[in-house]
This record gives sequence, C-alpha cells and structure tokens, in this order.
Amino acid sequence: QVQLVESGGGLVQPGGSLRLSCAVSGSIFSSSAMGWYRQAPGKQRDWVATITPSYTTNYADSVKGRFTISRDNAKNTMYLRMASLKPEDTAVYYCYRHLGGYWGQGTQVTVSS
Repeated sequence: QVQLVESGGGLVQPGGSLRLSCAVSGSIFSSSAMGWYRQAPGKQRDWVATITPSYTTNYADSVKGRFTISRDNAKNTMYLRMASLKPEDTAVYYCYRHLGGYWGQGTQVTVSS
C-alpha cells in the first residue's frame, strides 16, 4: 500500500521560508515523477512543481525563483523549499506520486504577519 505523508507546514511571516517534506512508503520511490500541489480556501487545487526520476524540475510561474523541489531517493522523500513567501502562498500543500496517482493528506502553510 502506497502512502505519502507531508510535514513541515506552519505559520510564517511574509518573506520567510519553510521546507516541506513528503515521505513515501510502499513503493519504489525512485521510479516515479513526484509533484507538489496546493489548494487555497475556496479555490481549486493548483500544480506547484514537479520533479522527474532523472531530477528534471518544472515550476508554476507563480513560484518560479522562490520555490525549489528536490528528492532524496535514498530516504524515499521529496522536499519543497519555499522562500520569499507571500500571503498568497497560503494553502494546503499536497504531494503527489504520478505513478498510480497517489496523494498525501496535505499540510497547511499560512503566510501572515
């Protein structure tokens, strides 16, 4: 059974940083592209970033230059380093495993002074 567990969310001031983690179990982590999505209150879930098995990365324009996606295949874990955070980054952040279409439960990120 594939499980994805996010952690690292919280409350941060504008301009601050956070690092989210997504631990994956029950599958061969290295074989699948992985992604981060986010959903703000009352809005649809939006794509944030993707990393392929060969470490190619892509980002939504809204986070490009501020967020960095990475993966550690030895730890079966994906990360999202978020810097220069803005109030509009406030959302529940979800990790996603492309192979099989699995989602984590989400972690709340709130950017507020």
